[in-house]
Amino acid sequence: MDIKLLSGALGAEVVGIDLKDSSKENFKVINNLLLEHKVIFFRNQKITPEEQLSLAKCFGPLEAHAYVKGRDKYPEIVRIIKDPNEKNQWGENWHSDVSYNIKPTKAVILRSIKIPPVGGDTMFSNMELAWETLDKNIKEKIKDKKAIHSSLGAAFFVNDYKRMEGNGNIDEYSSTHPIVRTHPETGKKILFVNWTYTKKIVEMNKKESDETLKKIFEHQARLDLTCRFQWTENAIAIWDNRSVLHYAIADFFPGRGLGHERIMDRIAIEGDRPN
Repeated sequence: MDIKLLSGALGAEVVGIDLKDSSKENFKVINNLLLEHKVIFFRNQKITPEEQLSLAKCFGPLEAHAYVKGRDKYPEIVRIIKDPNEKNQWGENWHSDVSYNIKPTKAVILRSIKIPPVGGDTMFSNMELAWETLDKNIKEKIKDKKAIHSSLGAAFFVNDYKRMEGNGNIDEYSSTHPIVRTHPETGKKILFVNWTYTKKIVEMNKKESDETLKKIFEHQARLDLTCRFQWTENAIAIWDNRSVLHYAIADFFPGRGLGHERIMDRIAIEGDRPN
């Protein structure tokens, strides 16, 4: 097995592991790599939807998306499609998947089906390191605080995307989580807020909350906390959604002469309640 680090902050590309093998022994290796590097990447993995599901189930129960319809034969798989003629791309902002849930996603397995010849990379940011390097005055202010996360409703996930189909649910969800959570497997402290879904710090007025969150969001996006993955077809990313934020870069669109289709298959694993 060969491991190539993507940056000094997080991320590793792994060669020599067959993701078709969902044995306990192979999963133990994968999970240990995930806990160490927080996001891991595998290329040339020509696996079937059934094999992707089998791998995902090793991590725990699978999670259905609140608003987006899964594939017809595989409802746990959300097919993310960017049409060649549209500019918007799903996930084009810093976020932690479904942090508005009472039990936010534990991990995500994303498989590339079709990618553009250039562009469409995904960035990840290390929230364990973000907490360690946060300004000490801000740390003191927020260390025992909680924040409100909002789902923003079904329209946010469907309306601006031509080929993302809603599942009919229109309810909105909101949960309150500790700003600093403890990782249930490593015991490490993690900065658990994000630009997309975190709306207010509890027990702060709006002005103070907005100013504090703005500073935190800017810190989370520091380049020295990040890695960037350039996709190839049949590549797979697995990330620990408890420990990282991610950002799908939409730099390939018609206005730049780069109108290309991008298709990805996403499976999410149900998490636990942050504490």
